[in-house]
Amino acid sequence: MEYLRKTSLILTIIGALNWGLVGFFDFNLVAFLFGSMSILSRIIYMLVGLSALIVAYSAATCCRTEEHLVKEISK
Repeated sequence: MEYLRKTSLILTIIGALNWGLVGFFDFNLVAFLFGSMSILSRIIYMLVGLSALIVAYSAATCCRTEEHLVKEISK
């Protein structure tokens, strides 16, 4: 599970950097490397999207666990 979370975080960061390039410089690195909306590009976009969901779930779960631990310690 730790491997999945780390891989997801890396893919999410890569996706965010790509969006930064699009926003600042109008340059899509994924499209440049793999072609505009080619099958490979679409797979990369899907993996980045799934990774974002995994990272969001991990962050939500982590925070909930930490809050629970703080409440238990405070008792």
